[in-house]
Amino acid sequence: MKCSLILATLGRDIELVLFLNSLASQTYRDFELIIIDQNKDKKIDNIVKQFINCFPVKHIKVDFSGLAKARDYGIQFARGKIIAFPDDDCVYEVNVLEKVVSEFERKEELAVLAGGSYDFSKTKFSMGANSNKPGKVSHFKMMGIEFTHFFNLSKIKREDFYLDHHFGIGSKYFSIEGFELLYRLMRAGNRAFYTPEIRIYHANKEVENYTVGGDKILKDSFAIGAFIRKFTNEGDALMIYYILRKMFVAPVLKMMLAVFLLNPKRLSYSYKNLIGIWQGFFTYRK
Repeated sequence: MKCSLILATLGRDIELVLFLNSLASQTYRDFELIIIDQNKDKKIDNIVKQFINCFPVKHIKVDFSGLAKARDYGIQFARGKIIAFPDDDCVYEVNVLEKVVSEFERKEELAVLAGGSYDFSKTKFSMGANSNKPGKVSHFKMMGIEFTHFFNLSKIKREDFYLDHHFGIGSKYFSIEGFELLYRLMRAGNRAFYTPEIRIYHANKEVENYTVGGDKILKDSFAIGAFIRKFTNEGDALMIYYILRKMFVAPVLKMMLAVFLLNPKRLSYSYKNLIGIWQGFFTYRK
């Protein structure tokens, strides 16, 4: 069962080396890497050359920007049955692909498999929604994050498998492109499952964003609001749940907790989260 890993990269080199090293150490070898290179220079050319004899690599240079657009563009070059979109600053545990393939073979009904995002620790989670317990992913319990998701194309209609270019870094709505894809695929009837035993390492940027004042939270929340508005416009009744949870209950409770704890930074972070979601909701246009 061949795996195609589509990696969009821009501006990173050392982090990319770490990821490529993790691929070179994979216990499962039937995979290919498709690099969508958005750098304007030859920043990573020599890095890629160091690994061309370690595993199959397609190095494709493009003259456009946008993370979702780059990942979407890379799908056409994939030859694998399983597709993933690793970040250029993540690292795979040595047996990630082995566990992914085994899980898909064991659960034949699965279309999407979500792994855990770890802060370079086997126990400490980082980005996305994670849990110590495996379980089904649902519209009400979205697990993982885009670089921990693996897609079985034999279970997914090809016309459903694309990324919305309005979402993601380099687009109007800064993030949540993977969340949008996962939600849309499950809405089409595809089954998804989460397991923390698939470990993908990524620095905890949420802590960093909180520390520097939470400017990024505005962009992330703006995208969440746009996501809710997109599917609300499509008449998706489940968005009532997201509106109540994301736009009212959760941010208000977080602000109340920050006041109780006398934590002004946490209060500012939660307030920006609330404002960003509402701005994204009212700004979104198809």
